[in-house]
Amino acid sequence: MEAGNISVLSEFILTGLTNDPQLQPILFVLFLFIYAVTVMGNLGLLTLIVVSPRLHTPMYFFLSNLSFLDFCYSSVTVPKMLMGFFSDYQTISFFGCMAQTSFFVIFAVTEFFLLASMAYDRYVAVCNPLLYHIIMSPTLFLQLVIASYAVGLINVMLLTSTTFRLNFCHSHVITHYFCDIPPLLKLSCSDTHVLQLLLFACGGFNVSVSLAIVLVSYICVFFAIIRMPSAQGKHKTFSTCASHLTAVSLYYGTTVFIYLRPSSEYLLGSGRLVSVFYTVVIPMLNPMIYSLRNKDVKETFWNSLEKSSRFFSFLMPRIPRCSKQ
Repeated sequence: MEAGNISVLSEFILTGLTNDPQLQPILFVLFLFIYAVTVMGNLGLLTLIVVSPRLHTPMYFFLSNLSFLDFCYSSVTVPKMLMGFFSDYQTISFFGCMAQTSFFVIFAVTEFFLLASMAYDRYVAVCNPLLYHIIMSPTLFLQLVIASYAVGLINVMLLTSTTFRLNFCHSHVITHYFCDIPPLLKLSCSDTHVLQLLLFACGGFNVSVSLAIVLVSYICVFFAIIRMPSAQGKHKTFSTCASHLTAVSLYYGTTVFIYLRPSSEYLLGSGRLVSVFYTVVIPMLNPMIYSLRNKDVKETFWNSLEKSSRFFSFLMPRIPRCSKQ
């Protein structure tokens, strides 16, 4: 964007989710509760994995990074949305909008490839259990995580730099609760064909490559489960993979709906509702999905809770009982 445009357009206005004064306090309490659960759930799971040697395995290393990503990209959007419930509209500076878009893109794209890495980890664990610790070496799973963040960073450099070079002269009102690329396209009076093509190409690459890894991995896992002689082994393996498949289905379904379609078909109302699901609801659900069905996480949590209660009971001074006269 040219310097002259930056001086003219120094800020955007976010309309938020609703302007209904009766709904705003209800939605504020609801989303504040969801965000609090999201923060406690993801940071709690991350802390549990870090402090528990039992959970120092590749699968939980990926899961700790997923919790970090869910906490981050939820925190990029939700606090600003909560502040918007106290006013009819909320301003965000041009560079603040650029920063919010950049952080959101890198965290959201990284999650695609982290979910794919987790699927590959499950494939190795189920199909090559004897070679699991050799194949999934610390070097490999660290490289997979770094590569996931690298793809997110490349997407940021391509998409954000192209988006904020546009001229925004139609309006500076973003009909959304955060700065996202599709609603920003609606405000531009520049030729957006290059950006639309780039958005579709990046989105197509992110989804097709990561989803191909997920599908191939789980097709192999499915056939491996069928060949298992033990019903108990089948149930245990399927239960382990089911939580990941649930998270993948929710995340891919909502993000594909938003980003892999022409901007002319982008409906602001439905776009905001679907965005709420993957920026607010999914980050809250992921810790529950991966914890409630996971025996190791539950046992580690209760053991840590028991140790903590013993520690605090030891620190508390004992109150002597009064003897009866």
